[in-house]
Amino acid sequence: MERTLIIIKPDGVERALIGPIISKFEQRGLKIVGMKLMQVSDELARKHYAVHAGKPFYEPLIEYITSAPVVVMALEGPQAIQAARNTIGATRPVEAAPGSIRGDFGMMVGRNLVHGSDSPENAAAEVALWFEPSELIDYTRAVDSWILE
Repeated sequence: MERTLIIIKPDGVERALIGPIISKFEQRGLKIVGMKLMQVSDELARKHYAVHAGKPFYEPLIEYITSAPVVVMALEGPQAIQAARNTIGATRPVEAAPGSIRGDFGMMVGRNLVHGSDSPENAAAEVALWFEPSELIDYTRAVDSWILE
């Protein structure tokens, strides 16, 4: 099983899209193994987006992600990273497929609702950055036999 980090960004929270966004991941068959509502600190934001430091959009990105609460989730499933990214949709919402989160709810790249890990290495680092091990729950759902082969 693979794990991935998902962040419902401030625009998703402020637009009251938490439920519909979580539903899309659950309907896909991904299992929530960690979830919390939180206000992102400047320090955590800078650690998470360190790869973008020095780029023109870095400071506005830090301001945006710390501007309102976010919902952070660790999801699990086979090929969870790619499944989640397909569920999220293309970075530019106007290019995202209908049915994806960004395709259904997004308009602008700077307000694209959701972050999802892009590789197994980044997923592991991001989950560890945002969650303590005690905040992640290992369990089996009754429905898993109907989702997984």
